[in-house]
Amino acid sequence: MALETELKLAIGAHDIPALLGHPLLAATPKERTLLNTYFDTPELLLQSRRMAVRERCVGAQTLLTVKTAGVVQGGLSRRSEWEAPTTHGQFDFAALVDEPQLAADLVALAPRLVPIFTTNFVRRTWVLMHQGARIEVALDQGEVSSATPSGPRQQPLLELELELEDGPEAALHDLAQVLGQAAQLEPVTISKAERGYALFLGCH
Repeated sequence: MALETELKLAIGAHDIPALLGHPLLAATPKERTLLNTYFDTPELLLQSRRMAVRERCVGAQTLLTVKTAGVVQGGLSRRSEWEAPTTHGQFDFAALVDEPQLAADLVALAPRLVPIFTTNFVRRTWVLMHQGARIEVALDQGEVSSATPSGPRQQPLLELELELEDGPEAALHDLAQVLGQAAQLEPVTISKAERGYALFLGCH
C-alpha cells in the first residue's frame, strides 16, 4: 500500500502556454496517453464507500488500482492506494490489497463490477526538487466520458497535479504558489473519480 499525497489545481486552457513557459518546467516533459476505466456495482456500492477501482491502460501495460476514502483539505488530498500490473478484465484483489478485510470485501464484489465511466487524457510530467521535496508535476488534458441509459455524456478534463514523492508536505503549496506566478491556479477538491460519478449521475 502507498499513501498518496497530492495537490490538485484547476487551470484554464488559455493559461497553459504561460505555465509551460515557467522556468521550472523548461525541461521536456515525459508524455503518456492514459486510458482509464472505473468500475462499480450497478447500485454504486464503491461510490457509497468513497472508494475507486480503476483499470488503466498505458501503452501495452494494464494496471489495476484501488483507492480508498481520503482526506481532502484546500485541494490537498491524502488517501491509501494500491496499484499493480494486471490482465485486462481480471480483478485480483486478493493479491493486490494487503488489508485482509478490504481485500475480502472487494473479492466478494468483483463478479458484479461493471464499467461506469472513463477518464482518458494525455499526461505531461516533470519531476522537480523543490524546498527539499521531490515532486511530480502532472498536467492532464483530455475528457471524462460515461455511457448512461439516457445516452453518452462527456466533459473536458484539464488539471494540474502536484504529487509528493518524498520530502515535506509544505513544499507542495509553495510550488503551487511559484507556478501560480505564471498561470492562474485554483485548488480542486473533487477527484477525477468523483467527476466521473457526477457525470454518470447527471450531476455536472
